[in-house]
Amino acid sequence: MTNFWKKIDPRKWVELASPVTLTFAGLSLIALIIGALTGGASTGALFSVYRSSASDFLFYPRLFLHVLGHANFAHFANNMALFLVLGPIIEKQYGARRLIIMILITALMTGLFHLLISPTSAALGASGIVFMFILLSAASGRKNKKVPLTLLLVAVIYLGREIGGGIFQSDNVSQIAHIIGGLCGWAFGMIFQKKQTV
Repeated sequence: MTNFWKKIDPRKWVELASPVTLTFAGLSLIALIIGALTGGASTGALFSVYRSSASDFLFYPRLFLHVLGHANFAHFANNMALFLVLGPIIEKQYGARRLIIMILITALMTGLFHLLISPTSAALGASGIVFMFILLSAASGRKNKKVPLTLLLVAVIYLGREIGGGIFQSDNVSQIAHIIGGLCGWAFGMIFQKKQTV
């Protein structure tokens, strides 16, 4: 019986690398489940960013935690599909500590810009982080000061869609979070590329 369990041990065929990526995805899933169990109360209290009094203690953690919140499973799945593909690649290239810093900075920037641009609505979701990943991949994928055309096309398609959506559509999607997340990714890519070439 012991040999049987050793043969099917998932550690033999599943790589448990990328701890930051997996932890973020796990926390997002936990936030989604708690939100469903509380009828959305926890999502509004902790995992959304919106303008409120500066004396509200939860205002400050929400500036970071909003990236863990999702409106429903479809929203979560859409974000996690790309997050779980790009996250391990970026985590391997830059390391866990840098990835945590990039996620925190992007969460803060997207939260603050949302408060400035859309003070009457709430925003939540990891899409700003996903866009940071996309543009970071494009910026850091340069070799000999050239950007691979495939990465450039992905960046143009995604950012173009968000800019167009912000101008021509009226929906509940925070295009500003996507754009700011993408700009953060591009900036991180430029910064780290310079450090590697110095």
